[in-house]
Amino acid sequence: MKILIIENEVYLAQSIATKLTDLGHTCETCTSARDAVKNKGADVVLLSTSLNSHDLTPVIEAFKDSIVILMVSYISNDTVSKPLSAGAKDYIVKPFMIEELVRKIDHHQDYERLKKYASMVEKYLDFTFAEAKEEYNYSLFTPPLFLYSTTQKSADAFAYHYAKTHNTLFEFFDLSDTKTLEQIEKLPDNTLGYAVNFHALKKADKKEFLSIIANKNFLVSTMEKIEDLPYKQIEISNENSFFTQGEILPIEDYVKYVVINYQHKYPDTELSKKLGISRKSLWEKRKKYDIVKKK
Repeated sequence: MKILIIENEVYLAQSIATKLTDLGHTCETCTSARDAVKNKGADVVLLSTSLNSHDLTPVIEAFKDSIVILMVSYISNDTVSKPLSAGAKDYIVKPFMIEELVRKIDHHQDYERLKKYASMVEKYLDFTFAEAKEEYNYSLFTPPLFLYSTTQKSADAFAYHYAKTHNTLFEFFDLSDTKTLEQIEKLPDNTLGYAVNFHALKKADKKEFLSIIANKNFLVSTMEKIEDLPYKQIEISNENSFFTQGEILPIEDYVKYVVINYQHKYPDTELSKKLGISRKSLWEKRKKYDIVKKK
């Protein structure tokens, strides 16, 4: 990491640079604001508020893409409040331990990295779920809420847009993991949870799960319709085959999708022919996936 130290006390600047260099960083020092702005590409800028220049704003603006940490001798409006308002990230009071400074640097680096990562993930999810054909008024739904869909992505899209509409994040749970119920039980009631693979739970575990989420803010994805459910269940239509462009599904997933979505449109003879399987195989697929064909 490249660190620029702007400090008119030369001994102090050299001391900080030596210690940070020993920790593997590349350091440069400046004794004035004029010299400092000539430097480019610093990851972190350690800016002393003891410089002769009373207005540090131009320096801070010159390094708006860097993490600027103020080194102050005393706390005041001029040394802390104004520079922070101008864009500095933090401050540390002289004299300080190098470990405290490194902790602040690491903290702000991690924060900036997480911001970029979150932005990347949000853009990717917006793109991934952009083809969701159905739109809901997500503000009208009150959890616990079950999302019945024959494709996982459709339920995921609903959960994503629901969380985004409510300006919150959700805790994700995979119910096929045996430790999940214990984790869900510890989830604060006001935290949004999203669970998938409800159909993977054993009968007794399903009963326990339904009891656990009674007073929780929870969305649950299921690929089977549930009778006598104590919570609201909505069916997410898949008529528009919500798949990502260019996506290749596993054969078993494709067969399951076709059977569920088209068994009411075609007789079994024609459906099995389109799938390239026998009627017996079609019957076995229904039995395997617990797909009920209503007459």
